Amino acid sequence: MNAFRTVAAALALASLPLMPPASAAPPERVLVFTKTAGFRHDAIPTAVATLKTLAGEAGMVADHTEDAKVFTVGNLARYRVVVFASTTGDVLDEAQQAAMEGFIRGGGGFVGVHAAADTEYDWPWYGRLVGAYFKNHPPGVQATHVQPERDGKPVDTRWPITDELYNYRANPRPRVHVVATVDEREYDGGEMGDDHPITWCHAFDGGRSWYTGLGHDAKVYANENVLAQLARGLRYAAGRSDDC
Repeated sequence: MNAFRTVAAALALASLPLMPPASAAPPERVLVFTKTAGFRHDAIPTAVATLKTLAGEAGMVADHTEDAKVFTVGNLARYRVVVFASTTGDVLDEAQQAAMEGFIRGGGGFVGVHAAADTEYDWPWYGRLVGAYFKNHPPGVQATHVQPERDGKPVDTRWPITDELYNYRANPRPRVHVVATVDEREYDGGEMGDDHPITWCHAFDGGRSWYTGLGHDAKVYANENVLAQLARGLRYAAGRSDDC
């Protein structure tokens, strides 16, 4: 009788319809924003293509726009990270700014590339998000070395870069975690002295922010060290890593 019941139970289970597998979670999304109200960088298309590739390699999907109307509470809720890639000038109105602030306060991530520091000078919260505002830059692109650092100390081998090298209105170091500096001794026009941060990150207002001043010249986006930095920046902003 026990054997009969066991067989009957097994047959009953076999006759039940199979449950469909649970659907995979949709990939996290990145919004790449490139609206300009001032100088327009020729490298923007290359920056967008590079960021889309890096996002894809990280298992994320990147959307690109220059339409500030996408900055609403509902639409930004679709994204894990917002990237300002060489934006310039006043690109968001007050309602759009409020939506961006809410996005960060809700745990969202921000990545700023190059002229993101030359954006929204009349929006102090944004300046704190980025970490520093652009002041000026020496003429043209010039060659120097980038020195990675961790916890305020140089690490790894310096690597060469040729790009437009921003001076900032204030040194961001007191407010951020510096990722890398540039060596002003090797080019003309640096105004920040022995400590010239060029890439940094920080936790800010409930979210995360990562910025690099590199990215003026399209050729920079073929530099393996720059690509590695950008990839780490995306992971950091998305909350996937504390290593920026």
